[in-house]
Amino acid sequence: MTGPTSASAPVVAVVGGGQLARMMAPAAAELGVGLRVLVEDPASSAAQVVTDAPVGVASDDAAIRALIAPDDGRAPAAVLTFEHEHVPNALLQDLIDHGTPVRPGPDALVQAQDKIVMRRRLSELGLPCPRWAALPTEPAAARDALTAFLAEEPGHEAVVKTSRGGYDGKGVRVVSSPDDVADWLAAAADGAPALLVERKVPFVRELAALVARRPSGEVRTWPVVESVQRDGVCAEVVAPAPGLDPAVDAEARRIAVAVAEGLDVTGVLAVELFETRGAEGAAEVWVNELAMRPHNSGHWTIDGAVTSQFEQHLRAVLDLPLGETAARAPWTVMANVLGSSLDALTDALPEVLARFPEARVNLYGKSIRPGRKLGHVNVSGTDLDEVRRRALDAAALLRGEN
Repeated sequence: MTGPTSASAPVVAVVGGGQLARMMAPAAAELGVGLRVLVEDPASSAAQVVTDAPVGVASDDAAIRALIAPDDGRAPAAVLTFEHEHVPNALLQDLIDHGTPVRPGPDALVQAQDKIVMRRRLSELGLPCPRWAALPTEPAAARDALTAFLAEEPGHEAVVKTSRGGYDGKGVRVVSSPDDVADWLAAAADGAPALLVERKVPFVRELAALVARRPSGEVRTWPVVESVQRDGVCAEVVAPAPGLDPAVDAEARRIAVAVAEGLDVTGVLAVELFETRGAEGAAEVWVNELAMRPHNSGHWTIDGAVTSQFEQHLRAVLDLPLGETAARAPWTVMANVLGSSLDALTDALPEVLARFPEARVNLYGKSIRPGRKLGHVNVSGTDLDEVRRRALDAAALLRGEN
């Protein structure tokens, strides 16, 4: 269980009690840093390992303020950070105005909260984004705008997204007609999140570039990875991305740094990218999504990099010197455990640990539901095919598969 190690240790306050906050706990303990996490439920993933875990929701003004400055004698937090982006920005700005460091700040965080705001700002910065447009809220005008957009697209298909609230494939539809999102158009006119339409990118694979930035301006990037999605959810990550042209790796890292600096992000930032083939087969990358926190694409760093994304995030938000990000092995594969037929994932541990002694198993203490992220397995080594096979097989055992 993790709490402040001394009365003088800085305390990092974290909003959100899921697995990302849970995985900050070992890094905080090693650094001697206190961790205080606002959890949604006393049985949440983070609450199982963090002793200082008050219960509350991110939209509760009083709960956030008490997280930062408890009235029971516990030390005030040195900084406020997040494991998800769903926090009212007006509250965060008020906290900053009254002297609490908030990292990342609300002006940066809104880019991860609202896809229209994000696309507009990235376009202003000259960063590569798919062709896109915000749709009007009036249904007839939205239909006309979407029809016009589709007419210019190959195959007359595009992707419509809700500007807020989507994740893991939710809030995203491939469309060939306004009728495919008639319900969303009506909802947007009735006060639901606005919609945007984007080109359906003909990508050959998805990449992720992870960067950390501290308030003083120091930045560090990790090797660019390949992210394999199934049903809109990350199923595995291969680090580094196999066969990636060094020039494309450098360009993806350049984009990640440009996003972090252009949006004034502090902490860890994940930039999800599409890799495509341009003229004469040359590789190109396009920004898909942003996450301003530790991210699923960076879980490999816990075991596969000199400094994990979780330790780096704590260093960054506390404005401490950042750690080395080089890979520890030629290859690391992270396989997610998405759902399980077992009564408890720990039932599989004897077989998993016996068959795959090199595997690093990380279970999140969550109740089992179909498709839910319940944990992950990291395997590192020199033979990519063997590393990948063993990571996927270990994760399959945890899902209850033979």
